[in-house]
Amino acid sequence: MKEGITSQNFKSMYDSQSLLGSLPGNKMRASTPPACHLVRSGRNPDVRLLPGRLPKSEGKAKAMTLSRKTKSITNGSPLDPAASISDRRITRFSDKTYKHNPVMEEEITNLFSTVPSGVIVDATLGGAGHSLAILNSRPDVEIVGIDQDVDALRAAEENLKSFKARVTLIHNRFDNLLQILEELNIARISGALFDLGVSSYQLDNPQRGFSFRRNGPLDMRMNALSGITAHELVNEESEKIIGEILKAYGDERFHRKVAKAIIDARPISDTNQLAEIIASAIPAHSKRSGGHPARRSFQAIRIAINQELDVIEPAIIQSIQSLKTGGRCGVLSYHSGEDRIVKQLTREYAGLKRQNSRYLPAIEEEPEIKLLSRKSKQPTEHEIKRNPRASSARFRSFEKISERDDG
Repeated sequence: MKEGITSQNFKSMYDSQSLLGSLPGNKMRASTPPACHLVRSGRNPDVRLLPGRLPKSEGKAKAMTLSRKTKSITNGSPLDPAASISDRRITRFSDKTYKHNPVMEEEITNLFSTVPSGVIVDATLGGAGHSLAILNSRPDVEIVGIDQDVDALRAAEENLKSFKARVTLIHNRFDNLLQILEELNIARISGALFDLGVSSYQLDNPQRGFSFRRNGPLDMRMNALSGITAHELVNEESEKIIGEILKAYGDERFHRKVAKAIIDARPISDTNQLAEIIASAIPAHSKRSGGHPARRSFQAIRIAINQELDVIEPAIIQSIQSLKTGGRCGVLSYHSGEDRIVKQLTREYAGLKRQNSRYLPAIEEEPEIKLLSRKSKQPTEHEIKRNPRASSARFRSFEKISERDDG
């Protein structure tokens, strides 16, 4: 087994203590179902839609660590850091290969239309569609764009070249927001934007290895320069760990059969081969509905590689800490698991979800934020008609109203 992908150190990625990351102990909350990468939206283009609500993965994951058979992991540590490049600015690129149609562009520019002058952080820069709209609408703000995908940063620099004096591009993960701002000597920001999920480009590009529909190398890393690949996971990890990953992140009913089929078929070289192996392990009666039989397993492997749900909560907490009074934050979600994290966290910081017990001292903390809408906003019918991939988007936003005294 290759160094760096042993059963012991892969399990350590999911250790119950490491899963807490930078999250304060009093901010822990229940697990949420894994985010399905097949969501038809601006950043998640490919899946069924559930009428009147967000798409969601079938089944309900339970809280667990991978060392136990009956639990499921949906909340924990951030993605593995790209330590060697986390503090580098990406400034010179070529070849625009990344397309980004901004979802709910008008709602987002309206959100930031009244914030104080200063810096707005686009924490999921992508192809910079949202940043471009913000820069055009507010000549008195600057953008700090963050993305862990180098392809996205290449395209963003090209798209924002007419505003280069007002733009700083950073190759990093958005849950490192406080560290990034400190390195840039930025004390407070006027706004923050999170456009969650996997991008259309990442799924549509077979060389990234995310999709079972197009053949490519088994990669699945959002940051293609750092971390273990799907190839390493499926070819070098134990049957037990693979099975637990499929169950925890994909709610795969036949996780044991699929894990055994993967072990028996090694070495596995590409996405087509992996998809065929998974499909062969699924009983015929279960292939008649529910989409491609490899869908759940690909989802689970991708989430295990990237730990993509786990970075949402720490990042939003850091954005709240960084905002000026009167600053605003917007979050676009495309899946029920993502939206649930955002909803629960923002309601808590807005003082709407605190529980007082007669056995404990009353909670008298003032809320730090106010919700700009109690319910999530959705794209208009006109936008959905123009861009069907926006149909599952849900937009939540809030404004900073006070500073919490932690002393």
